[in-house]
Amino acid sequence: MFRATVKSLLSRKLRLALSAFAVVLGVMFVAGSIVMTSSMAKSYDAMFAGINKNIDVQVTAKPKLDNGGDTNEGVTATIPASEVPKVESAPGVSKVTANVFADGARVIGSNGKVAPSFAPRFGSNWSGEDDLIQLRQGRGPTADDEIAIDAAMAKSLGFKVGDTVGVLTLQPKKEFKLVGIFGYSGDRDTLGGSQVVAFTLPVAQDLMLGQRDVYTDMQVVADQGVSQTELKKTLEGTLGSDYIVQTRDEVNEQNSKDIQQALNFVNYIFLGFAGVALFVGIFLILNTFSMLVAQRTRELALFRAMGAARGQVIRSVLFEALVIGLVASIVGLGVGIGIGAILGSVFSNFGGANIDLQLSIPISAVIASFAVGVGVTLIAALFPAIRASRIPPIAAMRDAATPDKPLTGITIVGGSIFVLGGAIMAWGLFSDADGSLWGLLGGVVGVFIGVALLTPIISRPIVGLLGRIFAWSVPGQLGRRNSARNPRRTAITAAALMVSIALVTGVSTVLASASKSVETAIGEQIHAELIVSGQQTSAQPPTFDVATLEKMEQAEGVKEVAAFYVGPARINDRNSYLAAMTDATATKDTLGLKAKSGNIDQVGPNQLIVDEDTAKDQKLEVGDSVQVQQARGGPESYRISGIYEHSDAVNGFMSSDDAAKNFQIAQPSQAFIKVDDGADVTTVENEISKLLVDSPEVTVQNQSAFVDQITSQFDTILIFVQILLALAILIAILGIVNTLALSVIERTRELGLLRAIGLRRSQTTRMITVESVVISVFGALLGIVVGVGLGAAVVQALKDQGLGQFALPWGQMGTYLVLSVFVGVIAALLPALRAARLNVLAAISYE
Repeated sequence: MFRATVKSLLSRKLRLALSAFAVVLGVMFVAGSIVMTSSMAKSYDAMFAGINKNIDVQVTAKPKLDNGGDTNEGVTATIPASEVPKVESAPGVSKVTANVFADGARVIGSNGKVAPSFAPRFGSNWSGEDDLIQLRQGRGPTADDEIAIDAAMAKSLGFKVGDTVGVLTLQPKKEFKLVGIFGYSGDRDTLGGSQVVAFTLPVAQDLMLGQRDVYTDMQVVADQGVSQTELKKTLEGTLGSDYIVQTRDEVNEQNSKDIQQALNFVNYIFLGFAGVALFVGIFLILNTFSMLVAQRTRELALFRAMGAARGQVIRSVLFEALVIGLVASIVGLGVGIGIGAILGSVFSNFGGANIDLQLSIPISAVIASFAVGVGVTLIAALFPAIRASRIPPIAAMRDAATPDKPLTGITIVGGSIFVLGGAIMAWGLFSDADGSLWGLLGGVVGVFIGVALLTPIISRPIVGLLGRIFAWSVPGQLGRRNSARNPRRTAITAAALMVSIALVTGVSTVLASASKSVETAIGEQIHAELIVSGQQTSAQPPTFDVATLEKMEQAEGVKEVAAFYVGPARINDRNSYLAAMTDATATKDTLGLKAKSGNIDQVGPNQLIVDEDTAKDQKLEVGDSVQVQQARGGPESYRISGIYEHSDAVNGFMSSDDAAKNFQIAQPSQAFIKVDDGADVTTVENEISKLLVDSPEVTVQNQSAFVDQITSQFDTILIFVQILLALAILIAILGIVNTLALSVIERTRELGLLRAIGLRRSQTTRMITVESVVISVFGALLGIVVGVGLGAAVVQALKDQGLGQFALPWGQMGTYLVLSVFVGVIAALLPALRAARLNVLAAISYE
């Protein structure tokens, strides 16, 4: 039996290779993501170990807003200069270096725009060259109007020594003379892709920390014979509980942890990518084995007639699946390691970082590859294997394949799984319990499986209806009937395409609804003709000069301006954000706010107004006091003076502009401008634009452009999702190719007879193409319907979160339908060519 199984497997190498390819793709991304993440983490570990090799202990201050990096990652804690002598005089201390090193120094390029960066943009004090920092050109800054920048930034922006460079910090734009360009040891232009601007110490303190005589960290070297641990304990006793003292190893471990968290985002994307590929691949493998078993009916029945037990037949089919899974896992792991190494190298050298890639192949990558590859293949082959074992020996004497079974059972099972999956998905959407995200994902998978099982019952009428579009010719009629006569096969083939189309349609529906909700909210609730704002791309929000705000209010044609400062805060021990209003009355008018209780027209110092939803959630009423801790200063008591009704335009806590003095950046970040009656909006917009010439992070725009700015982020997400799901569509195409190729083999005799009675090669090609297109369009239609349903469920669940409008992405849905026609045509090329080239006499005599 084993030898017969091996020979059978070798006789179908091409067909099984198509199935294995789907598994290879999925395994490739699983292995690649793990290898890339592990390699990059190991590389950064080595880099940090080199950077910190000359320190023994690092001291930093505990931030006033400590929330584990959840929302207040832009807050920088400071160490008073008075603490430096304490550390210098502590027992066991050899040397202390106090530094300023904080995120938020945004360099303005020659085009007047802030230099883009996905990594932090640090501002620091120049402390001279050392084992790490090396001057490439010029010198370090010595005057308050001088800076030095890293070599990577100088190359990307085209700066050279002697140029004038504009920099945004906690303060508005200031211009400096570039006197030096520096790099790092190992011929690196940057550390991890970060951008660094070096100022003199007083300027770095003013611009990056907002005050003199403070530092962000102290790097301490121990005396000979004093261990890191001993020095740490000494400094903890010297400084007290307001400071964080870490050994070099602990600093490296923390840096590694931060990098790992950043890499996890990329890792999750790749793993999600692999998950979709494998899920779609299951349909391909399932279909392949189902058709192979059907085509081997006589062969397997003969085995049974010769004495083979059912268990032997099951093991025979599963052995084939095991071989495919093992081969696919080995190939996928090998390719995944290569892709992981390439991606790791790209990311490690992004922006001139020149980090030496430390290739790491953890055992988890190997285990995951084989568990996924072999597991998916065996699961997909299990049901065809069981079905093969039930073939009666008498079937060996028949000329027909196994007859179609009633669809009652599969329909009941599919309906049950669909309902259960929908219920679990609803729980995941509407529940705040732990594990609700996994419930949502599990529910979506259940819905897909349920729909796939229900597809056969609906495929025959719908496929028949779609096929009538092409039934104007004999080949068209034959193709329509071929696609409808085996509903199970058609359903499984279409389901692979359905999954990918459903996912992208669901995301498109949610994003279209979000865009519609934003447009409606802005149009109905914001009564300002012009909005000044920018897109936040880093820890620091885009801001503009306070002096510019005063000029806006005085500009001709401006009726009133409502501007906001925004900063992180901890309110009653909850992490939040606090908005400081320049004019409460103007805010009420321009944002259409309505008082629920109390007074929202006037907000004085140490007073807050809050939306009704937040007030209800935190059980707050007018007159209540709350404790507010901001980025600067100590905790203060604020009183709730007003509660405003729910608004899709704004929510949360708002105070007077007096609160902005304790923000990390005491500059406004957004302004809403009402124009005088009769004034030309475009003229006023041009005047405001001139005032913002030195604030390149923000722009002034009308409501329509403001909506486009917000919704453009949705377009970026959609393009990203479409790129990710392109692989799933590729696998779906392979599924159609596989189905048609196996179908052509199965119908060899039938095709020979059709050719013998006059069906020409071109007509044979059209017949196969029609069959392919009908299956493809059916899968796309099914995917669109399921995707719209999933999207509608998500929109309904997020109704209270501002997603109040439901909209359908008609353009995208039409595009997907048109693309499905091309998918069908492409998938039919090879099978149609094979069918057209069949030798008529050989085909007629084919058994």
